[in-house]
Amino acid sequence: MSYMNIPYVLGKAPITFPQFISIWKVQANDAYNITNREGFVVPGLFITYEGKGILSQGNNRHELQAGTFFFVQEAIVTEYRCQDDNWKFYYLDFSSLDMIRNLQLPVSTVETTGKVAEAVLLCERMIDTLIAESFGYAYSANIILQQLLVLLAREHESSPTSRQTELDNILIYIHRNMDKGIRVEELIERSGLSRTAFFSRFRALTGQSPSEYMLNLKLESAKVSLETTSLTVKEIASHLQFYDEFHFSKLFKRKYGQSPSTWRSSR
Repeated sequence: MSYMNIPYVLGKAPITFPQFISIWKVQANDAYNITNREGFVVPGLFITYEGKGILSQGNNRHELQAGTFFFVQEAIVTEYRCQDDNWKFYYLDFSSLDMIRNLQLPVSTVETTGKVAEAVLLCERMIDTLIAESFGYAYSANIILQQLLVLLAREHESSPTSRQTELDNILIYIHRNMDKGIRVEELIERSGLSRTAFFSRFRALTGQSPSEYMLNLKLESAKVSLETTSLTVKEIASHLQFYDEFHFSKLFKRKYGQSPSTWRSSR
């Protein structure tokens, strides 16, 4: 198989990552009672892995039980204390809630998670990194924070219709095998969905039918190959499983407004 080219880019505005500031590992009893009349200076995250705590921000009172997480906003009068003589939690603070909101994670809402064990491992890894202060530890701490946020976000995924995760492997399969003749029926079978559900969810996710998606992917690959390789138009058409170079040229011109040869010569 000859190589084919296609760029993979974010395609959106640059992402603002929160800057990690600190992490606390707290094991509290009923003597633990904090009042902060100015509120937190920066946003933060409570992850409770054992027992229970009570947190109040403004007029809202929340129970932070084992297996929950809670993002707090800054500059709101805050009180928090241990309940029933046992509260074990991690608290992380960081510079901004932008990434949290981009990931559609809820703020100022108690959320249950089944990922506490993984979250604890990440928090402990972060603490170890900060203790050892090995080369690049500040970057490592920020990366671990991002991993933690993504872990919670992937579990949460607030809108089931906004992301069809069962099709992720289908999209990856299409991209890995765009030089092969993939039949839509094969994709349906791989997905485990009914034909109707597959087409509906595929279009909801990509905005295209499976056939349109595969065609546009191949044309994008062909365009980049024209710009970066010495492969002939016929070779590109053959590698990407077009019927022939004339059929390929017709589809290419329809999409990009120029024939493949003209496109190459104008670059």
